[in-house]
Formats: sequence, C-alpha cells, structure tokens
Amino acid sequence: MSPEEVGSRLVELAGGADGGGASSVSFGGVTVDVPRSRWVQTVTAARDDPALALSSFDWLSAVDELEAGFDVVLHLWSVEHRHRALLRTRVPRDDPHLPSLVGVFAGASWHERETHEMFGLVFDGHPHLVPLLLPDGFIGHPLRKDFVLASRVAKEWPGAKEPGESHTGATRRRMRPPGVPDDWGPAAASASAGPADRPARGERPDRRARPPRNAPAAGEEAEVTPTPTPTETETETETADG
Repeated sequence: MSPEEVGSRLVELAGGADGGGASSVSFGGVTVDVPRSRWVQTVTAARDDPALALSSFDWLSAVDELEAGFDVVLHLWSVEHRHRALLRTRVPRDDPHLPSLVGVFAGASWHERETHEMFGLVFDGHPHLVPLLLPDGFIGHPLRKDFVLASRVAKEWPGAKEPGESHTGATRRRMRPPGVPDDWGPAAASASAGPADRPARGERPDRRARPPRNAPAAGEEAEVTPTPTPTETETETETADG
C-alpha cells in the first residue's frame, strides 16, 4: 500500500472525514488525525486490520500547541507490509485526559508515563501512571512551553564566560532564558528592593594614603639592621687578593 492508501484506510477506520479524521503525506510518511473519542478504537483497528497490520508499536509522545492544546502522536510500523503511519489526536489544555493504549500495546506504558510527567497529560485507565524520569518532589512539567526555565536565572553559569563568548574583549549582555518572566528570579527581587534597602558599601581608603610595606607604625621607631663586620679571615683574603 502507498502512503496515500494507508492514510485513506486509517481515516475510514477513524470515522471518516465527517467524523473528524484527516490524513496528509509528507516525506514519504502519512500522518492521520484521529478524534479523541475514537483514539483507542482507531489504534486497535489499525493493529488488527489485515490490509494495514500496523502491529509494531514504535513510540508515543506529545507536542505542546499552547492555546490549541496538546497533540498526542503515536508512531506505528507494519513488519508485514513495510509501511508506517503517524496517528495524532488533540487534547484540550483545560481537560488534558486521553484513554490509555496499554490495553492495545503493552509497550505504550512507559511512553505514557513519560508523557504524563513531562506534559501533565492524564492517560485514563493506565495501570501505573507514576513518575518515570524526574526526581521525587519535582514540581511542574518541563516540556510544556509555559514551564519556567529557571536554572540559569537561579544560579549563574559556573564558568568565567557565557557559552559562545570570547575570552578576550567585552562580554555580551546576559539574556534571560526563554519562558522566564522579567519579574522572576533573584536579580528581579534585588532590583525591586531598591537602593534604600541595600546595605551601604564601605569607603575604600585611597591607595596613595596607604603606608608602604614594612613601614613602622605610628609611635614606633624604625628597626635598624646592623652592618655585618668582616671577620679576620675575610680581611686577610681580601689583602692577599689585592
């Protein structure tokens, strides 16, 4: 089957164009949009349909489309017919729920767990939807586009220069990482405090007014180092040489 034929068959299994199904072909691969209500049904049919035989699960992930919601994408492969397909469905941002595919493909379990903690999507019916990669107590979903990339704001770059800066010449102006609000971070907090709330810096003494090194303190006499007296042997040697 050609990619166009695979797409047409999958759209038919997804309820047809009137039911919200659509397909497109690019770079030799077909992408099929599936309604959320028919997600599990369409994936199951794609696996069991003899003409498609998309029985090999490859991967599952998501894409944050901001106000439009999240696109959950699933890549399947047919070992028998040597063709592939990308199935995609959209999940609203205010209702990020989608039925789990673990009952269709057992290999989807880890992929749904990763997508759950990275994007905050909930896969209803998943038997063990717990964190997979992030440390205990981590707050937020790092792959959402509204997630604050705060590490470079909370802690400065440990090197002497920013990446890409030359070690000679003037340094460039520090840029805030994408997604970090202007009023967030230690620098913003110190700026909002104002100069009146900051401790006053002590006056540094003028370098010209500093006493030289090893100079005697006020009220003390300078220590005089006695000149060594030559010994008799040194005197005889100098006379003989002369």
